[in-house]
Amino acid sequence: MDLGLNDKRALVLGASRGLAYATALVLAREGCRVAINSRDQKKVKDAAETIAKETGASVTPLAGDVSDPTVPDLLVNQAAKVLGGLDLLVTNAGGPPAGAFDSFDDATWEKAVNLSFLSHVRMIRAALPHLRKSTAASVLTMTSYSVKQPLSNLVLSNSIRLATIGLTKSLALELGGEGIRFNSILPATIDTDRIRELHKFRAEKNGTTVEEEHAKDAKNSVFGRIGRPEEFANAAVFLLSPAASYITGTMMVIDGGQYKGTF
Repeated sequence: MDLGLNDKRALVLGASRGLAYATALVLAREGCRVAINSRDQKKVKDAAETIAKETGASVTPLAGDVSDPTVPDLLVNQAAKVLGGLDLLVTNAGGPPAGAFDSFDDATWEKAVNLSFLSHVRMIRAALPHLRKSTAASVLTMTSYSVKQPLSNLVLSNSIRLATIGLTKSLALELGGEGIRFNSILPATIDTDRIRELHKFRAEKNGTTVEEEHAKDAKNSVFGRIGRPEEFANAAVFLLSPAASYITGTMMVIDGGQYKGTF
């Protein structure tokens, strides 16, 4: 299937590693011109060079912390200048820390809201003028299946990511008439650095090993394993693409059957 992505212009946030990196890699393979972002200048530069070498695509590294309110406008303007506009936006930020409810003070909650919700708000707001000029505008927010099935010791993520889901659905309804699509992907356990960090936290809390915590998550999947980043990325790129032109307001769970609910 031709996804219709050749020469489309994409900005992917938090993409020096993990799921966003995998998504940027697949976008580049499909012929997109891509700008990727990370807080770390060296890491994002290295990631861009690796993607460009593997795909032959044009990949621009942009450093900046999306939790800083001044950064989203700068990132979008830099990307649009280099790419000649913007068609696709993937909003993504690192997850807040794990822990029990009574271990977090107001400052931690406010920091988590800024990182895991307001970063999406600011990036989308900054990108809208450019997306309105595109004939294939599409936004993908990256969240978690914890918005459907809360996970233990992740009260910050369980709570705050729901706001991003509400934002995504609201914007799909509000801006669909302008031809801009909004969807979200809700990953479960995918083999990334973030999951390894959570497994380490759980192992320390439960008196187990990282390998045992990994095995628990693998057992929760109907496939008996955790997911691979490219499996997430393939679904993400389809949702972003013109091939999914009649799909908006969708919250797609990528979980290998870990979520047991019907809806």
